[in-house]
Amino acid sequence: MIVAFSVAPSGTPSGAPAGTGDDASVHTAVAAAVKVVRESGLPNRTSSMFTEIEGDWDQVMNVVKRATEAAGRYGSRVSLVLKADIRPGHTGELTGKIDRLEGALGTLGR
Repeated sequence: MIVAFSVAPSGTPSGAPAGTGDDASVHTAVAAAVKVVRESGLPNRTSSMFTEIEGDWDQVMNVVKRATEAAGRYGSRVSLVLKADIRPGHTGELTGKIDRLEGALGTLGR
């Protein structure tokens, strides 16, 4: 499965360290979440709005949970947006889908 997700904290956590809460830039919290994803060892990619991760259901959801918790340290609440492509028996789709798209684009207009 592939999951695309984004996290964004808001509010100020109790006992918050300096640089957290509403006065902090969201990029610090997002960096904490992306660090969890990258350290997971699962195939992943981060763009300006989402992080995509590929693996089986339990692996991916565990990483999303831990990434959300990491971002949550920077606020009193977290917004999580998640989209999943659940396709049992398929792996390598994080790049495979893009390869097929590029191939299709190459045949247009011929």
